[in-house]
Amino acid sequence: MSEPDMKDIERRMSGAVDNLKTEMGGLRSGRASAALLEPVMVDVYGSQMPINQVGTVSVPEPRMLSVSVWDANNAAAVEKAIRNSGLGLNPMAEGAVIRITIPELNEERRKELGKVAGKYAEQARISVRNVRRDGIEKVKKSSDLSEDEQHMWTDEIQGLTDKYIGQIDDMLKHKEEEIMQV
Repeated sequence: MSEPDMKDIERRMSGAVDNLKTEMGGLRSGRASAALLEPVMVDVYGSQMPINQVGTVSVPEPRMLSVSVWDANNAAAVEKAIRNSGLGLNPMAEGAVIRITIPELNEERRKELGKVAGKYAEQARISVRNVRRDGIEKVKKSSDLSEDEQHMWTDEIQGLTDKYIGQIDDMLKHKEEEIMQV
C-alpha cells in the first residue's frame, strides 16, 4: 500500500452523513410520518430487524401512525420496540395492528426530540471518527510512505473528518431549530 484510499474514506464518511439525514428525516415535529419509525429495530426471530421488515407502516391520519404486523405473533415485540425506541411514543396494539398517536409538541416533547436528534448526530460523529481512525492507522502502518507523506495523508484525512463533522453539526442545528419553531 502506498497511499490511503481517499475515495473509500470519503464514501464511508458520506455514508454516515446520509444515514443521519435518514434518521433526522424521521424526526417530525408533530405530524405523523412513516419515516419516524425507520430507526426502530424489532427483536424477532432471534435477531434485530428494521420495523419495515416485520410490518407495513402507514399514516391513516395526520397525527397517527399504524403498523400492520405481518405475523401477529410479532405484534408484542413491535409494540415493545416502539415503546423502548426513545422516540417518546406510546403504541397501542389491536391484534396485528399497532396504532401510535403522535403527541402534541409541548415544550417538554420538543426538548425530548432535540435530545434524540443530538443522539443521532453523536452516533454519526462517532462513525466519521471511526473512519478517520481506520484511515490514519493504515497510513501509519504503511512502511513505504515517508514521515512527511504520512503527515500529509493524516492531515488530508483530518480535513475530510472536519468537513463531515461540520455537515453533521449543521444538520443538527437546522433540525433543532425546526423542532423548536413549530
